[in-house]
Amino acid sequence: MTARERVLLALNHQEADRIPMHDSPWVSAIERWHNEGLPREVNPAEYFDFELVGFRADTSPQFPIEIVEENEEYIIRTTEYGGLRRDHKNYSSTPEIIEYPCKSRDDWERIKEHLVPSRDRVDWEGSWLAGTAEDDRGEQSVLETGRCERRLGLPGCQQAREAGRFIFYGISFGYDKIQSYVASEQLLIAIATDPDWVRDMYETDATLSIQMYEIMKEGGFQFDGAWPGCDLGYRNGLLFSPQHYDEQLRPTFQRLVDYFHSEGLPVILHSCGCVKELIPRFIEDGLDCLQPLEQKAGMDLVDLKETFGDQIAFMGGIDVRAMAHPDPAVIEEEIKTKIPIAKQGGGYLYHSDHSVPGNVGFDRYCRVLELVGQYGAY
Repeated sequence: MTARERVLLALNHQEADRIPMHDSPWVSAIERWHNEGLPREVNPAEYFDFELVGFRADTSPQFPIEIVEENEEYIIRTTEYGGLRRDHKNYSSTPEIIEYPCKSRDDWERIKEHLVPSRDRVDWEGSWLAGTAEDDRGEQSVLETGRCERRLGLPGCQQAREAGRFIFYGISFGYDKIQSYVASEQLLIAIATDPDWVRDMYETDATLSIQMYEIMKEGGFQFDGAWPGCDLGYRNGLLFSPQHYDEQLRPTFQRLVDYFHSEGLPVILHSCGCVKELIPRFIEDGLDCLQPLEQKAGMDLVDLKETFGDQIAFMGGIDVRAMAHPDPAVIEEEIKTKIPIAKQGGGYLYHSDHSVPGNVGFDRYCRVLELVGQYGAY
């Protein structure tokens, strides 16, 4: 059975030979694994046999990226969005945006002129491989940065299809994407005081993502699904009220889901934090699968499966803190108490509950996947 067949069965709530397996290790994890036995010349996604492969276009304003300051610990550079960002050189934490390009609606109108579709937004020979749909926010997953991955364009997509991988179109959208332009505090204020501006930012960005999908498809990319990403929660709940979600972001999300479904593509939503309150809305809007189910934010995989598992598929929910625990029995208990329940009747794909951090050793991670294969078999 191919990975594509296995993933499609899971998304359609059918049992395959085993659950699909995929993950998003951070750069710091891959660097550690290289020092602990992972061959440097081997693509980590191929080494671990991850079953989903993603490609995306550049949907930023494409401003030039330049190094402004650099020391032993940090590097500060301008961003493709027109802002200024500070990264740890070892990519051990989420980058910090220290200056945002959009401080007013006038700034947005100026930036908006750059958001037009073009074939130049696709690196046809070396388009970066997307691990999830988080790239535009700067999450440092190895599958997003490409530092430890081969950069795969159209030839890579063709190779992935021949290898039977599930190929997805990855995008960031909505509230999460607009934080690349507008500081979080200002964006939350705008949600309450200037909803027309917020909706315009959401819709403009989504339109470009759809247009770039069409360009990539016409150029030869063949997709099996779409994987949009928008973090909507934090540890204790939603980042803004369900009312504001309904009035401002939900129409854009519905539009994306409806569009990709019209293309015959199932949709996996990446949304970190506690988003349980929105799951009935996701189901109503036709979402096929929700990922990553952060345990530390109260997104318990077993509870979600029992409550919603007949209406939506789930991907993730395996606590990375258990992976890093010094007692190996902890991660086995995590997997054996969750996956046998989550896999029943299909509708579950393995993934960590966020991204695999650098405190998870190579041998331990290999053991994680061994346990997933053991308890995820049908």
